[in-house]
Amino acid sequence: MKPRKLKKKIDQLEKRLREGSQKLAVLKRKLQQAETAKALKAARKSAARATANRPAPAAAKKPKKKLNLSPERRAQLAAAMKARWAAKRAAEENSATSTDQNSPTPPPQLPENRADGV
Repeated sequence: MKPRKLKKKIDQLEKRLREGSQKLAVLKRKLQQAETAKALKAARKSAARATANRPAPAAAKKPKKKLNLSPERRAQLAAAMKARWAAKRAAEENSATSTDQNSPTPPPQLPENRADGV
């Protein structure tokens, strides 16, 4: 081969290698950007999932409504509740003794509810 032709071929090879390395650098940069974008998306997604699963703060809860009761009505409700609890305890005691004796007994009579819902 003539030296001129060899020189031309060498120049073409060098040019191809330079362009190839530039293309390689561009592709590597794109790959790096895609990986960082994927990592950011995953981090955002996990953060969103964590905030969705976190319980609502105490400030967001509704405050309990205070009943405006007169002292007489409050005492009346307290007496009704105590009677209800006593009846429940008596029923539990009766059911415990009836299982020992294997004799069914009728459940104790609970106090009747009044018309106002108490």
